[in-house]
Amino acid sequence: METDVASLGNQVTALTLAEPEQKIIEGQHFPLILTPSNGSLVSHLETCNWVRGQKDEIKALLLKYGVILFRDFPLRQALHFDEFVKCLDYQPFPYVGGAAPRNVVVGDVFTTNESPPDTLIPYHHEMAQAPKFPRTLFFYCESPAKQGGETPIVPSNYVYRQIKAKEPEFVRELEVKGVRYVRILPEKDDHSSPIGRGWKSTYLTDDPEEAERKCGELGTSFEWLADGSMKTVTKAVPAVKADPRTGKKAWFNSVIAAYRGWKDSRNVPEKAVLMSDGTFMKPEVMDVVERTLDDAAVDFRWQPGDVLMVDNYQALHGRRVFTPPRRILAWLCV
Repeated sequence: METDVASLGNQVTALTLAEPEQKIIEGQHFPLILTPSNGSLVSHLETCNWVRGQKDEIKALLLKYGVILFRDFPLRQALHFDEFVKCLDYQPFPYVGGAAPRNVVVGDVFTTNESPPDTLIPYHHEMAQAPKFPRTLFFYCESPAKQGGETPIVPSNYVYRQIKAKEPEFVRELEVKGVRYVRILPEKDDHSSPIGRGWKSTYLTDDPEEAERKCGELGTSFEWLADGSMKTVTKAVPAVKADPRTGKKAWFNSVIAAYRGWKDSRNVPEKAVLMSDGTFMKPEVMDVVERTLDDAAVDFRWQPGDVLMVDNYQALHGRRVFTPPRRILAWLCV
């Protein structure tokens, strides 16, 4: 059970939590949890200085573990979170083509999906439906939910192998064909929907012709509907990706997220994802996939000031239903 963080110096140690908040998967803790050693890093400025000096080691640990939870660091507001991420020398990812309604908070910090608290957001890789996607994600807990509201994380390399063992023909077909995602975007953001980001926000323009141009750049076909909504169908994209750094295959898709969660007054989830040849997903196979993801998921309980660093190649994430208030913020990186 490897949790060697000696490379980070004596200011930070690794925490071990009981299941289900942390699991041992293939002999390794998931996620890695880091916390300041006693009496160290008492301000956000000290924390930022430590991050600057350890950024290469932190990124190496992320590659090894897939997800890192920074707990009990003195990051008490969104501005501290923004500075924390920027100390790692990441560049912000422009949120073009994403489905979730979001708003800017400060700097490059966004709100997370603002859909209603009784809406489950199933497991997905961030923007797996798009040809361009963020490589690293950060989430920050400004205020945890009264109840629920976990951000479940799932090791993608591991579940790929599990699903392939259970449904080999389905996985083979996915790898050969890829998938397409179908979504109807309203004109304006619809905060009652987990995929309610309007086409104006999605493509960062009020001009329909500019939105069409950006669709073309993404390889997305479109159709304008009578109510001003825009129906989009992505080009065929992989549902399994090999990590270019390690060669390991990941369950890199939003298949379950679309099939279970892309539901609102415009969209029917069972028709939101299909094989590239137009065939739909089999319900019984989707049940197997969802159970496999559930079995591997880690549901740690958010604490104020927590920062979750996610390698988007290596881990899926989602959102459980919750009792408000809850405020989790995000920073997406190129």
